[in-house]
Amino acid sequence: MSTDHWAQVRRIALPLVLSVIGVVGSIGASRNVHFEHRAADWFMILLILKGTLALYWLRTHPIPVLWATVASTLIYMLMQYPYGPVIIPFIIAVFSNIRRGNRLVGWSALAALYIGHVGGRLLLGINEQGVYQIMLVGFFFVLLGCISELFRAHRDRVTAAERTRREAELRQSSEERLRIAQELHDVVAHHISLINVQASTALHLSDRQPEQAAPALSAIKDASKEALVELRSIVGILRQNDESAPRQPVAGLDRLEHLISRTSMAGLEVHTVIHGEKPPLPTGLDRAAFRIIQESLTNVVRHAKATTATVRIQYGEESIVIQVDDNGQSLAGTPTDGNGIVGMRERATALGGTLATTRTPVGGLRVVATLPLGG
Repeated sequence: MSTDHWAQVRRIALPLVLSVIGVVGSIGASRNVHFEHRAADWFMILLILKGTLALYWLRTHPIPVLWATVASTLIYMLMQYPYGPVIIPFIIAVFSNIRRGNRLVGWSALAALYIGHVGGRLLLGINEQGVYQIMLVGFFFVLLGCISELFRAHRDRVTAAERTRREAELRQSSEERLRIAQELHDVVAHHISLINVQASTALHLSDRQPEQAAPALSAIKDASKEALVELRSIVGILRQNDESAPRQPVAGLDRLEHLISRTSMAGLEVHTVIHGEKPPLPTGLDRAAFRIIQESLTNVVRHAKATTATVRIQYGEESIVIQVDDNGQSLAGTPTDGNGIVGMRERATALGGTLATTRTPVGGLRVVATLPLGG
């Protein structure tokens, strides 16, 4: 049986069980009370059933049900029927309303029943209750309200914790989608740029020097194959495919020489200058450093019309400084827009670092990224 079916069964069973308990208990109480109490009759049973059967709608209409139990309980008491389980539906309705957050209504119902009970007895001249009994009833009502408030506070804490957990999951999912989107951009932009340059070279040489077009076509084949492998790895993450591990290592500075080699095939002469000894790097920092260099070289190949580029890496005790210079043509201003530079800056910022773009003395572009080791 499903959860919904069980909830419906409980919703029907509670009023029926309480109806039986209320009628049987009140009739039994009427046979063992003092003579001044009213004898059991059909109206007493009607009042009991009114309060108990109203609980069927407690989940959907909690406030009307609460006031229905207040009315039936108050009339029952003022008519001097024998005390019995008649107050149970009222207790359940008050507890349910306060726990759901209807605090003002719940406390108002407690006050209304208490004042109506005490004041009604005084008006009707029913004075068998002393001050002690009146104070005891008041204490019971306050205790009922306080217990309900404790359960409400507990429910609010659980709800808040669940909401915070869901928000954290959504935020983490969003950040993961952004990271994967950036990975896709870097992979596709880099390899497509190399393929485009090599294809242009092959077309240029195919008529005049066809024998020299073969290396360019071979470079296109290798770059496209590598792009497909990286794309398959990223798409596997999107599909949550754990059947096999990625077919190549995670992008990091260990693949820097491979990146330089691939870029050099596109006709760009790349020099590497490294200062210091590379420390063990967290995966995120290692990947970000590699992608920044990759995207910088991609921009050089695509836009700078440069012949040489220099990659400098300074390993410090607290940070890594990456600088990529090229000797490309001078353009007006300093480039700060575009998905490539924006993506590199986002990678650096996410690690607590910075990224700046300026012009070199010869007019080329300089990209400087500072990535803290503790980012």
